[in-house]
Amino acid sequence: MRATVGDQLVQHGRVVGQHDKVGEIVEVLGREGNPPYRVRFEDGHEGVCSPGPDTEIRHRETTTGP
Repeated sequence: MRATVGDQLVQHGRVVGQHDKVGEIVEVLGREGNPPYRVRFEDGHEGVCSPGPDTEIRHRETTTGP
């Protein structure tokens, strides 16, 4: 799993009724985009995460050219 600053980290709910937790990666602490990541979640909480199998990285879109 590799990420860059600005990507989203999504922790999927593990039980029925539990919502996904979405945050923005604000710092990559591992080498070459690997975990752990410092993440700022939608509620303003920040934490250091080492994502598990219930987590996905949504890469921010990059634009090139005009």
